Parts: sequence; structure tokens; C-alpha cells
Amino acid sequence: MSEYKYIKVEKSDGRWDIVLNCPPLNILTIAMMGEICEAVEEAVGDPSLKALLFRAVGKHFSAGADVAEHTADRVNEMIDVFGRMFRRMSKVSAVTIAAVQGSALGGGCELATFCDIVLADEQAKFGQPEIQLGVFPPVAVVIFPHLIGRNRAIELLITGKVIKAEEAERIGLVNHIYPADQFLAKVGEFIAGFTNLSASSIAVTKRAIDRAMYPPAMEGLRLTEESYFSELMTTYDANEGLAAFLERRRPEWKDR
Repeated sequence: MSEYKYIKVEKSDGRWDIVLNCPPLNILTIAMMGEICEAVEEAVGDPSLKALLFRAVGKHFSAGADVAEHTADRVNEMIDVFGRMFRRMSKVSAVTIAAVQGSALGGGCELATFCDIVLADEQAKFGQPEIQLGVFPPVAVVIFPHLIGRNRAIELLITGKVIKAEEAERIGLVNHIYPADQFLAKVGEFIAGFTNLSASSIAVTKRAIDRAMYPPAMEGLRLTEESYFSELMTTYDANEGLAAFLERRRPEWKDR
């Protein structure tokens, strides 16, 4: 198994945990996402795997991708590894689960909600605030309409609104909410409910569901990456919004 600097990988019978290990905010840097890609690829090769859990050290799941790496000289590299992370996740035959404590924002929200199942503690929050920087979340624009419907997706993505776990569960972003002081124990109980079953049967069942639902979504991810580079990042406002965030000032939008 690889040695990791920004994540931890913990294995037990039928279960792997990929643990984001850069508290307090677990920012998704290029380096961390590269390690997640490696760990997921390793998990894909385990035929006995039934549950792949994403969780985090500290009070927050993840505040998202590192805006400092979203500069013109690194954005291609960042979007490439970001997209690769989700493409690798889509190949996992086991059930992917996100255990969300605290904030899951931006790319952190996308990482969580791309999983097959999202479990949240009662204090968790979810949101895609990218629009406030003049950009959009390339994975959420594809998967949110599948999860919560087009109109709710538009509302969340064009306002950048952050919602609490209760609302996220109500609209379909979250499967279950557990008390904060029992959270990891409850997550373990949930996973134990199917890790005594057949890994091959779980894999075939998940694959049948995905074949029916997700071919358009995966093509959508490819087209969205193209749009991000060729349309969004050529606009003045996208670059102004990112620069303003890094310079800690209000953006001056020119609507172009």
C-alpha cells in the first residue's frame, strides 16, 4: 500500500476508509486529490471490497478545492486531477459512502454528494459557493439535477446557498442524519448492515443501476470540463472573482 501525506487509508473486513487528513478544513489541494486518486485506484483492485468510506479528520469534511491553485498557470492541472478523482470513483464497484461532519463546501460537497450514499451528522452543512467567485462547480452541475431535480439544482448553484443537514436530507442530497456524539458509531452500524453480503452481488446491483442512470452523467462530466476551460475560464469575471478572493477584496464584475 502507498504511503500518503495528506490522507490516510484504513482497511477492515470488506471496508476501506479514505480519510482526509489536513485539518481543520481539509482543503482539496492538487497533491491531496492526487493521493485520493491513487487510493481509489487501489480500492478498485480489491474484489472483496463492499464499502468505500470517505471521511475526514477534524471538525469539517472539506471546505473545497484550493483557490490558490486555481490560477491561470495551474488551473489545467487542478481541473485534470479533480476530474480524474471522480472518474476513478465512478469505477468503484463497492458502495461509496461519505460521512460528513461539519462543512462540505465546494469541491468537498461534490466529493461527498458524488458518493452513492451520504451520511451526515446533525451539524453538517452543504453548499456550492463557487458562483460567488464567478465560476461554477463542474461536478455538481452534472450530478445535482440527478439527485435533487433541475430547478432545485439551479437554485442552489446560482445562489451559492449553504444548507443545513436537515434541508439536505429533505431535498435528497443526504440519506441519513445521525447525532454528532454518536456519528461514527452510527456510520459503522450502517455499513455493517451490508458488509456481510456478497461483494459480487453488490457490485452487479450497483452496476445495473448505474447503467440505467449514469451514462448521460458521465458524458456530461466530460463536456462540463471542456466548457470550464473553453468558456468559463476565458471570461473576465471568472478570473476577476478568483483574483479578488485571493486578494481579499470585493470583485468588480464586468459581466463579460
